[in-house]
Amino acid sequence: MNKTAVITGATKGLGRAIAEIFAENGFDLCVCSRTEADLDVMQDDWRRRFPEVRLHTHPTDLGKKPEVLEFATFVKKTWPRLDVLVNNAGLYLPGGVADEREGSLETLLEINLLSAYHLTRSLLAPLMLPQRKGHIFNMCSIASIIAYPNGGAYTVSKFALLGFSRCLREEMKTKG
Repeated sequence: MNKTAVITGATKGLGRAIAEIFAENGFDLCVCSRTEADLDVMQDDWRRRFPEVRLHTHPTDLGKKPEVLEFATFVKKTWPRLDVLVNNAGLYLPGGVADEREGSLETLLEINLLSAYHLTRSLLAPLMLPQRKGHIFNMCSIASIIAYPNGGAYTVSKFALLGFSRCLREEMKTKG
């Protein structure tokens, strides 16, 4: 069995580039995206470019916890172990705290933080901890380190993701 990686938001941009690097290195992948058509295009492209790699796709709106957990169940049914988890999916909505659209904070927390939190919790114990090795990457942002104007809820969500990442690192130090 090839090494395995899960990548959220893998059909476009940085997520797609990360997925391609893993494919080039012989990893089988489970990926998700909100848009099934984007997943179908990726699957077609993969058959030509990476015929030796197994690409498993699942349409998932990471802003909805039940769908995050459904994706986690899909991954657990697909593989008995996981080598790499990349929580890449994210959303940026510009606006300052005083003037951003109502609900921006909730939306950004759900996609930028809670999806990574729930997916990690769902996959860590059954697929990663038993093998005492693996890697989890949470794609933060410069906004997780430095606040800036018009960053509002986005900055809050990325600061929180960095906090989650640091907490997880401390907890996993002795667990491989």
